[in-house]
Amino acid sequence: MSPRPGTPRAPSIPSAIGRALTPDEANQLAIARFRNYEAHGRAVTITVPGTAGGLTFTGSVDYRGKLGYGVVHGSGRGTSSDGLIEWTAASVFFHPMANAPAHAPASPPPSGWYGRPLQSSGSSLDSSLTIALGLGSDRPDNAQLLPQNGAAWWGRDEVDGHRVDVMTGPSSRERSGTAGSVRYWVGSDGTMYRVRVSVGSEPRPVVIDFDTHTYVPVKPVPGVTPTR
Repeated sequence: MSPRPGTPRAPSIPSAIGRALTPDEANQLAIARFRNYEAHGRAVTITVPGTAGGLTFTGSVDYRGKLGYGVVHGSGRGTSSDGLIEWTAASVFFHPMANAPAHAPASPPPSGWYGRPLQSSGSSLDSSLTIALGLGSDRPDNAQLLPQNGAAWWGRDEVDGHRVDVMTGPSSRERSGTAGSVRYWVGSDGTMYRVRVSVGSEPRPVVIDFDTHTYVPVKPVPGVTPTR
């Protein structure tokens, strides 16, 4: 039975041995982030682990406007972390709600928001938001460089009826030796359906699932200036 919209899903891990990408697979992975940008935005569910209890974000990311918006619910903790959230590459705006809805309202409330800088380290939530916002690009990646930098093919899987290839990403530009810390579930046309990322010292990875609900265009809240 399919999970209800907005319900976090445990990622399936194919039992396969990693190997080098073929040229077709390298092209498939190279256009994945561009596909998100081409779609303008995607609906996402982000499952964030934590020793004090996890967080689940349900909302949308505008890959052209570089802006995300949705609702956060805590699990195994109180409701102090629950509420609406909107973020850019530099800032996070939070609207606390004791009884946060399952899905954020299409029009953000006009008041009651608290802003702060997006943390570059030390926060699993902020790291997850940064990663989710970075999964879109206005141009494809260089397919020839992906295998050279450590990207690999790990198997095949199925996500919500979509047959996908599972691939590990290359080392990031900022940190060498990080190849394999990001795993992508990508369709044959380059559509991204799931991303699993190791974050900081957390023993469990962050999981980003796409198209778990209907995409709602993101509207800036008061004080938010998207970076285009």
